[in-house]
Amino acid sequence: MKTAGVTAGVSPAVSGRLALPAALAAFFLSGFAALLYQVVWQRMLVFFSGADVYSVTVTVAAFMAGLGCGSLAGGYIADRLPRNRALALFGLAELSVGVFALLSKGFYYDRLYVQHGYLARDLFSLGVVLFLSMLFPTFFMGMSLPLLSRALASTLEAAPGTIGALYGVNTFGAAAGALVTTWFILRRMDFEAALHLGAALNLACAATAIPLGLLAAPPPSRAPRPAPAADPGRSGPGLGFGAWAAVYGLTGFINLSLEILWFRLLSTMLKATAFTFGTLLGVYLGGLALGTLAGIGLVGRSRNPARTFLVLEAAVGAYALASLALLVGAVDRVPALAPLWGYFGEYEPLDVGQALANLREYLRGVAPFDPAADRLTVKFLGIYFLLPAAVVGPPTFLMGLSFPFLQKATQTDAEKVGRRVGWLQTANIAGSLGGTVATGAVLLGVLGTAETLRLLVVLSGGLLLLAAGLAGSPARRAAWALPALGLWAAALLGGPRADLLWAKLHGTTPDRVIFFEDGSGLSLIKNERPDFGGRSFIFANGRGESWVPFGGTHTLLGILPAVLHPNPKEVAVIGLGSGDTLFNIASRPETTRVTCIEIVASQPEALRALAARQPYRPLRLLWADPRIELVVGDGRTYLARTDRKFDIIEADALRPNSAYAGNLYSLEYFTLMRERLKPGGLAVTWVPTLRTHDTFVKAFPYVVSFGIILVGSNEPIVVDREAIWRRLADPFVVGRYRDSGLDIPGGLRWLLDTYPPAFIGPEFDRSGITDINRDLQPKDEFMVAGRSP
Repeated sequence: MKTAGVTAGVSPAVSGRLALPAALAAFFLSGFAALLYQVVWQRMLVFFSGADVYSVTVTVAAFMAGLGCGSLAGGYIADRLPRNRALALFGLAELSVGVFALLSKGFYYDRLYVQHGYLARDLFSLGVVLFLSMLFPTFFMGMSLPLLSRALASTLEAAPGTIGALYGVNTFGAAAGALVTTWFILRRMDFEAALHLGAALNLACAATAIPLGLLAAPPPSRAPRPAPAADPGRSGPGLGFGAWAAVYGLTGFINLSLEILWFRLLSTMLKATAFTFGTLLGVYLGGLALGTLAGIGLVGRSRNPARTFLVLEAAVGAYALASLALLVGAVDRVPALAPLWGYFGEYEPLDVGQALANLREYLRGVAPFDPAADRLTVKFLGIYFLLPAAVVGPPTFLMGLSFPFLQKATQTDAEKVGRRVGWLQTANIAGSLGGTVATGAVLLGVLGTAETLRLLVVLSGGLLLLAAGLAGSPARRAAWALPALGLWAAALLGGPRADLLWAKLHGTTPDRVIFFEDGSGLSLIKNERPDFGGRSFIFANGRGESWVPFGGTHTLLGILPAVLHPNPKEVAVIGLGSGDTLFNIASRPETTRVTCIEIVASQPEALRALAARQPYRPLRLLWADPRIELVVGDGRTYLARTDRKFDIIEADALRPNSAYAGNLYSLEYFTLMRERLKPGGLAVTWVPTLRTHDTFVKAFPYVVSFGIILVGSNEPIVVDREAIWRRLADPFVVGRYRDSGLDIPGGLRWLLDTYPPAFIGPEFDRSGITDINRDLQPKDEFMVAGRSP
């Protein structure tokens, strides 16, 4: 970063050796706190809104809308203030955000979710509530850049560098906030403590900026300047400021849509753990920051910054298409990529917890790092950091690099710096909001990832065509149009097909997969053989879920509560997977309705396609069963909003380190299950960790442990082996399992003999159980070490 060049733009009111470094440091902390809040608030709001694609999209849109309102207002306010007062107002804005953060846990969780969850009854109501609830903090966040731009940029010559430095440093702070919050803060403190940490950072910003603004002398008054003359070279021939704002809105649409696609791709590659989103955000924002800071030193050399901005933004789409095509084409052919190809084909996600433990030992000097011996840590670093850096780093660097060039092309009046920054940011945020809604809620379902990428590259080609229109002579315009035509041709003819893309990212070939994709996720089924004559493995967003033919823990999770309960009429199953648990829990003739809630809307389509291709009788019976009711949505949200009660509720057997898995293993969730049981009803869960066991025991007065499975109730639970065998001998049950390949009596005998039932009643002292999963501290999800078995 060219500090000297930026210092020249500091006004007399805030001049001094420490003014600029202090402002940049404060804006770094502001960015860090903002991303900490985004990560934590989004997790809190999921309890209120649900974790399905539409609710998450509305949450992101509400966040962006508040930023846009604040950016627009901040620009107009800034240009009406002396520069020293703009700096002080920035400090007050940071103070406002910090105070809100201190109160936000009580507002978002205790009030909005616990007391007023009924307000999220439909998407419109949800959108209104989320927008109003997030408007206060996001409004003041949006004001920050226009206010600081006005405070620190006093000349047109210095404006691009000053604004670029502010944007770059703030974005660097945001990148650090995303990574540190995900990998460090949430593994060591609960959500409320994390918010208090963010508030402390905001208060530090305020303590820096307010004194600088209030104590500095106001700038000397000057005679009114004549209106600036138009500068075609800087503002872009034929384009006014409004047109450039629209162009920046288009780039916001493209770039945010690409971020959604990259998240879909990387989530599949990394197998959808809790660390995927924060890592992607950190790499994305880090690339933006590095590019912006690099652009400060280059912008002064550009004769046509407008055209440079357009070319750089078009290159973003070109790289996104080319890099994905190269990855898909090379991953199974280049020897250096063999570990990546092997991981894509695996069923289980990487053991991030063990890799982190290994890294801690190396950093503490307990053991020397040996790449040849510790393949797990090498794979972890490559998959979680080198791979996202290669896919997302270069294009986001180009996005950031373009920012100072846009400022140089559009900042033509020193008295309108804040206003123009505000308008540009608002336009970009509006475009980003449109990309969020269009891509997340529409395009992924209609076109899928591969075709949506092609569409975005076509839009990027339009930016090159606009650059051609800004060239001087017709010959130069024609020459500049050729790259646009080339990019369009690449978009239409290049890039991997959808079947090849998803097959390669699951370590196989297109003839062995069935897949369906929409905004809620990717459902893929991979068979061992091209004719689908082998075992089929079911994946959701790259993560292995179950398999067909049925068998194993998923089968036991279904059949065990079904035969324990004397009369299971109403049953709820959270999560579909392969349909194994759903099929087995519906095996009693007494059962009249089984409600299955699945968050990935494409999962039933994939299983129906598998039933048509692989002749497996239980799968066909499942889809022909009129008692089955499928509900697409968040399972926890469904239980929270329904008035129904059930004889059996089966919690999704989700890996505890999966994204949002903490919502389904917390004390509050198990308590919600207990409240939705009929008298004598049974709740059942898989036991992936000791912390899950302790949390479940804390929630239910009566628990029976079968080792890998826990059953809980509000009343004593009877385990009558004779009754179990009698229920299994019912003609309905016998006929249902004919030709299924499932030995249900043998499986239950193995479970009961291997893990004899252990009864835990209300007399058991639960006061010593403290290491548990909570809504606001999902320890298992972030792989926090717990007690040993």
